[in-house]
Amino acid sequence: MSAPTLRPAELDEAALARLRQLEDRIGGPLVAYRPESPYAALSAEQLEEVRRTESELGVQLLAYRP
Repeated sequence: MSAPTLRPAELDEAALARLRQLEDRIGGPLVAYRPESPYAALSAEQLEEVRRTESELGVQLLAYRP
């Protein structure tokens, strides 16, 4: 089973400036990461079907991206 991973975020100049301002205010460095999830993005209907199946089978299901 794979858990979400973190990868360094690619920030534009405006985002970098904002990050630097925050670093100055808190007095220390920050590193920006973006989450990368292996899980599928399900519609509300798909999620409801997965939850219903979990309940019927008494298991927990994880939907992965193809």
